Amino acid sequence: MRFKSDFLRVLDERGFIHQISDPEGLDALALKGPITGYVGYDATATSIHIGNLITVTMLYWLQETGHKAISLMGGGTSMVGDPSFRDDQRGLLTPEQIDTNIAGIKRVFGNILNYEGSNPAIMVNNADWLMKLNYVEFLRDVGRHFSVNRMLSFDSVKLRLDREQSLSFLEFNYMIMQGYDFTELNRRYGTVLQMGGSDQWGNIINGVDLSHRMGGPQLYALTTPLLTKSSGEKMGKSASGAVWLNGDLFSPYDFWQYWRNTEDADVGRFLKIFTRLPLDEIAKLAALGGSEINEAKKVLATEATAIVHGREAAIQAAETARIAFEEGALADTLPTIEIASSELEAGIGVLALAVKAGLAASNSEARRSVQGGGLRLNDQPVTDERRSVTSADLAGGVVKLSLGKKKHVLVRPI
Repeated sequence: MRFKSDFLRVLDERGFIHQISDPEGLDALALKGPITGYVGYDATATSIHIGNLITVTMLYWLQETGHKAISLMGGGTSMVGDPSFRDDQRGLLTPEQIDTNIAGIKRVFGNILNYEGSNPAIMVNNADWLMKLNYVEFLRDVGRHFSVNRMLSFDSVKLRLDREQSLSFLEFNYMIMQGYDFTELNRRYGTVLQMGGSDQWGNIINGVDLSHRMGGPQLYALTTPLLTKSSGEKMGKSASGAVWLNGDLFSPYDFWQYWRNTEDADVGRFLKIFTRLPLDEIAKLAALGGSEINEAKKVLATEATAIVHGREAAIQAAETARIAFEEGALADTLPTIEIASSELEAGIGVLALAVKAGLAASNSEARRSVQGGGLRLNDQPVTDERRSVTSADLAGGVVKLSLGKKKHVLVRPI
């Protein structure tokens, strides 16, 4: 359908929409005046990852088109853990671990959303109400509105049970808690829209239904498509692990490189979702062919990095890449790891060093890189997988370790 509200029209044109519970109703409401919507984020780590960036960006466009955006921190739900599409139960976190994780996650949101000004975003924590609930009253007032038969039919639960993996009673309560979050946010802030990834559809619909059963107002659900590359691979992984949004876990330079390595077929789609460039400019970049598509990838990398890490960090990452790859020079701003001087004096295996530098996930993976001619030391191919790296390999006080043409790390002794 053709949306009339700026909010849904922008999301639709940029490829964010997978499902909406009542498209016509939500569009009419957003056209009538400002609405309030939210996305929830459990605090399972000190940072959210690139898979979460699409929902944070939806909050940005919600705010940008004149509506109220709420980022919900799952201080309470993180005590239980979302079982959706998992084969086993998440490890239980302590309240202290959750608080530490939330503090780390908040840094990202401050870069993307505006929490000040005339239409500030709001950050709230569901621990504020979930941790104060009386269990028996909660069962009587809220739990009675949930059908166990229906909950068992959701894909997120059904797939777990089909694999004959147990689902604990603790985990089973998660969807009830998330559904209650929606009604509580409606009561406190007039929230009418919950957004999330497509894997959260069942949990979000629970909240919509709960409001109806408890005599509340009409609420709405909106989900994004599963984020995959054109090759079918799920986004969010690199050779060194997850692509985190916090710079202390995944550097701005590595973040820039991740986008620079985008597959040709994905450039246009990712420019629409992960940058704020006008659509006509994106169309011109996406139409580039041959080697020129690399220029579009650089724009994608710089714009996406600027959103998450700031414009200055994005420009520095782009310049570092230019110096390292186009001029062949040793850039001081390349990702750097530090190791004890004693390790270099004694000698450290090149495979172990590649793993420590994040260029390989294991010694076996590093060995395959050597065998394939992809691992280089100070720009020279490593041909002996048993080679040791010592202080004799220092050049300008560092050792440069590279994987392929685009991944470089400086090793600095301390």
